[in-house]
Amino acid sequence: MSIESPTLVADEALSLPDQHRYLRWTPIVAGAFAAAAFAFILISFGVTIGLGVSSTSPTWRDASVALSLLSGLYLILLAIVSFGIGGYIAGRVHGDVEVAGNPETETSDGLHGLTAWALAVLVGAGLTAIVSAAALNHPTSSLVMQKSTSAEPLLSYELDRLLRSPRRPPNADLSTERAEAGRILMTASSHSGVNGDDRTFLTQQVQTLTGLSAGDAERRVDQAIASSNAAISHLRRSTIILAFSIAAATLLGAVSAWAAAVAGGRHRIGAPLPEWMSPAGRSAPRVTTP
Repeated sequence: MSIESPTLVADEALSLPDQHRYLRWTPIVAGAFAAAAFAFILISFGVTIGLGVSSTSPTWRDASVALSLLSGLYLILLAIVSFGIGGYIAGRVHGDVEVAGNPETETSDGLHGLTAWALAVLVGAGLTAIVSAAALNHPTSSLVMQKSTSAEPLLSYELDRLLRSPRRPPNADLSTERAEAGRILMTASSHSGVNGDDRTFLTQQVQTLTGLSAGDAERRVDQAIASSNAAISHLRRSTIILAFSIAAATLLGAVSAWAAAVAGGRHRIGAPLPEWMSPAGRSAPRVTTP
């Protein structure tokens, strides 16, 4: 009686050909890069035609809720299309790992598409973080951040109008006054709003810096508080829509990548699409022969 050595069995398992491995990184990386490339193209196209949920302009006050919703819908469609293309490529070039009829074929292709989706998301998030960090560490950006306040650039326009004075010297430095006024205006959207002491102080500050009368300074402060409240509410609404759109687009992108990878795998092995992906297959009656 011969006893097979465990070492030989382990060696045979390790020496399995590449086509028997459950995950292959070549189609995964190809699908992820394709998804990221198509997403970049569609994002550039959307920004070109004005489908942006947010804007860097501090005076961007006329954008409606409908535009924000349309931008979020475009973001969702963008994710479905781009991740679907990446998932299809990951499933299509997976290789003839399985034969038609094997129940593991669909799962293997779907996991390749899902992994390509995850890799594309991580690559996009990493690139965004790198670009943001580089912009923050730039000397010019650092200097601007030191001179800016927590209320800018959101309330830059309101602060300009609040402290505007034609008699002020052109080289006057109002960074400290703008910072203090900005922090007060940021409380305009709170439940209690700007309290009486802050409002009185802000009126006195405007009167001192601009030379306006007490009544004119008070009216300017009231107008700045109302405008700041509207700007903060608009920013909050746009941020909520953007966050929800990103989350929904990411989740639907995963579903699209899985389904497209399954379709690509079916096309690879020459099999028909599964019934849950074929409306005609679901609606067609089954014919039985006696």
